[in-house]
Amino acid sequence: MDLYLPIQFKMDEMALQEEIAKRVELWKSDAFDQESHEAISILEKQPDELAEAFYKDLEFGTGGLRGLMGVGPNRMNRYTVGAATQGLANYILERASSPSVAIAYDSRNQSDFFAAVAADVLASNGITVYLFDELRPTPLLSFTVRELNCIGGIVITASHNPKEYNGYKVYWEDGGQLVPPHDKGIITEVRKVDSPVKVKNGLNSELVKAVPAKVEQAYYAMVEGLLKLPKDHVGKKELKILFTSLHGTGITMIPKALENAGFSNVHILASQASPDGNFPTVKSPNPEERSAMTLAMEEADKIQADIILGTDPDTDRVGMGVRNVKGEMELLNGNQAAALLIHYLLAVMRANGESFKGRFIAKTIVTSELLKEIADKEGVNCYDTLTGFKYIADLIRNLEGKERFIAGGEESYGYLIGDEVRDKDAVLSTVMLCEMAAWARGNSKSVRELLFQIYKEVGMYRESLISITKKGMRGAKEIQELMNGYRTSPPSEIAGSKVIRVADYLKSTDKDLKTGASVNIDLPSSNVIQLWLADGTKITARPSGTEPKIKYYVSVKAKAEADLESAWNTVGNRIAEIEKDLGL
Repeated sequence: MDLYLPIQFKMDEMALQEEIAKRVELWKSDAFDQESHEAISILEKQPDELAEAFYKDLEFGTGGLRGLMGVGPNRMNRYTVGAATQGLANYILERASSPSVAIAYDSRNQSDFFAAVAADVLASNGITVYLFDELRPTPLLSFTVRELNCIGGIVITASHNPKEYNGYKVYWEDGGQLVPPHDKGIITEVRKVDSPVKVKNGLNSELVKAVPAKVEQAYYAMVEGLLKLPKDHVGKKELKILFTSLHGTGITMIPKALENAGFSNVHILASQASPDGNFPTVKSPNPEERSAMTLAMEEADKIQADIILGTDPDTDRVGMGVRNVKGEMELLNGNQAAALLIHYLLAVMRANGESFKGRFIAKTIVTSELLKEIADKEGVNCYDTLTGFKYIADLIRNLEGKERFIAGGEESYGYLIGDEVRDKDAVLSTVMLCEMAAWARGNSKSVRELLFQIYKEVGMYRESLISITKKGMRGAKEIQELMNGYRTSPPSEIAGSKVIRVADYLKSTDKDLKTGASVNIDLPSSNVIQLWLADGTKITARPSGTEPKIKYYVSVKAKAEADLESAWNTVGNRIAEIEKDLGL
């Protein structure tokens, strides 16, 4: 039996149970350790949990692995990590002589252990490993791959998932996450590793080396080189910043990066400063969720901070809070923060007399069109990519020597400035968001006032994101059926506005429902549906690639009226109408 062969939903219940039983018996064999045997014994008293852990393999997708930690082929454990790494090693050795790989890990439970497992397997295959001796942010790994000329990199992280999860992200030599053809090539190799016997380990520990200190120093120098304001700028001295790392890796670099940039009034939320994989003060360490930022908002009011910033466990995402017109702390969404960042960078570049010729910004297809409006106003190219920062990294690589990247953003709190890192970077973004706030302050504006100025100049956009969780075998099937429904029988009208366009990124077609005309979408195929309404609303449905969720993105544009606050509320009401009609 193939240990890693996925089981399809078409199997009847009896066949499925038989297959699960075979898999359980295999994991109870001598090929697996006593700890696994004991864990299976416990699960056998919980049949549903046992089935979830063994009914399929933890899929090595285009970004790597992510799943619950535990025993079984559908869980993150030493065997699934070992098999994934052996497949990666096999792929690398077919393409390079004397290759090296960098490995980083975050604060999650077992992250350091999984990093050590991966390092051991790679070294046992004759591959030099540069392993961080302490937890560090994901963007530093991307930078390290490039700085040390590695053929690839691995980060052990489940990003912002709940504490029960962990993951394994793979990077290629450009410092970006896997894209074609390497993603599919590595997946093919991983699937060939159908037994623990095929995984090499314990052979060449001398090939595991520490990442040189000069790499981190070079990263800090890179950040300083991208600063737009002098370190003694008055806004930097006055701006009162509260930072929370949400028990993650941000605490290891962001305070120093802010200090290096000239920010002296920085406060750290002590209750969330200690790296801790149990994330004791939050339900989920996700700065996109208000509950994760509650303690920071409360502390900000106590110390009267101007802004708050919070990063996820591996520090590739950052959330931001600012004061509203009532002086209350209000969280911005990812679209707003990205718009502010892009507007700031372009405005300062223009003021400094820098040319925009041959320069571009990038965003994902689910990110607000507000970014494109800002770029259009300045005469800067704006390119769309599929969801996932790896596609922005791939775009940067494809345009090298032709156009130069300024910055990019995605609605899920990920941003990047410059091209030295090839993934979303919350260390650098935190510094630059603080610069944006200091610049606004130097121009006698709050961040909120700057945002509404942008709305007044190019139009008001408001977005919402609703994630619906559907766990397990049944949930995955329900998500598949929902997407098939939108694909084959899209609604004709939503909340009183006709559906006039359907963009199916799986089929790479964008169809005008009024004329029947269809154009090709020049992006890789992806399971995404976008519905465009006659009033300009854009609605996107997309299953998550890393969680058992289907995500709905709703974006509404309105003319910025004289009373901006009133217009903002009106757009919010329109979003509520659309969500209700969609049954969300």
